[in-house]
Amino acid sequence: MGTLARVIKTATDHITTKNRIAMTSNPYFGPNIKLLRTRRGRSQEETALALDVKRSSYSGYENGTAEPSFDLLVRLSEYFKVSVDKLLKDDLTALSESQLSILERGGDLDLSGKRLRVLATTVDKDDRENVELVPHKAQAGYALGYADPEYISILPTFQMPFLARDRKYRTFQISGDSMPPVAEGSWVTGEYVQNWQTIRDGQPYIVITKDDGIVFKVLYNQLKEKGNLLLCSTNPLYTPYEVPVNNVLEVWKFVHFISAELPEPNMSRDELARSVVELRKEVSQLRLAMEQQGKLAF
Repeated sequence: MGTLARVIKTATDHITTKNRIAMTSNPYFGPNIKLLRTRRGRSQEETALALDVKRSSYSGYENGTAEPSFDLLVRLSEYFKVSVDKLLKDDLTALSESQLSILERGGDLDLSGKRLRVLATTVDKDDRENVELVPHKAQAGYALGYADPEYISILPTFQMPFLARDRKYRTFQISGDSMPPVAEGSWVTGEYVQNWQTIRDGQPYIVITKDDGIVFKVLYNQLKEKGNLLLCSTNPLYTPYEVPVNNVLEVWKFVHFISAELPEPNMSRDELARSVVELRKEVSQLRLAMEQQGKLAF
């Protein structure tokens, strides 16, 4: 065997070994294809026949004792209508019924929240990133044009010198009364969140969704447990609700807000103490009245 042939063979053996190690250490592949098969109501024998492999071989793939070829991985992907990447890298058994249904219909999900996202942005004459302004009148089209450079380019822009130069910001005009002390019509500035796994529980964020457009809420990160975000309001009249990750387009972390309305002041410590004293007096008077009524009744 010539030198070049030996090099090619060695490289091929190395690739094959790497692939084998990756497959044998993969904790998701076997359970994933078993889940997808059982959801279709197919036996191992029926699935093996459809894939043109022996039943014993297919059983080994589910049990982790056999490794499919690359060609068979592609056929499995086509058969179950799930990408090879998700078959190998994602725990499909942890997904909700709605997420699995989307996958099986050929839909694409960002199951981890870590997907690389391309953000359309603008810069000023000095090549500094602008802060784009999204007013009420532009919000209806933002969920459609958020990734379109032409749409973003027509938004009003400005600069805030006190913001970090190495981060991306955008300002949205807020609707509704669900997030006091931020009043309706306030301008809320957010910092762009690339990796949604970094979302911190109990913190305010601006979320761009396919169904509801732009919403300003306190978030709870349920991506690992349920594949969604829990959105809560500071106004107790509004009920918390969950948004599946595939319905989320963008997330912006709250930085500050500008409002024409002065928020109602919180009670000072002295005022709070006086209120507690008055409440205690009222309780004592009520208790005394009840005792006296009891004695009279006796």
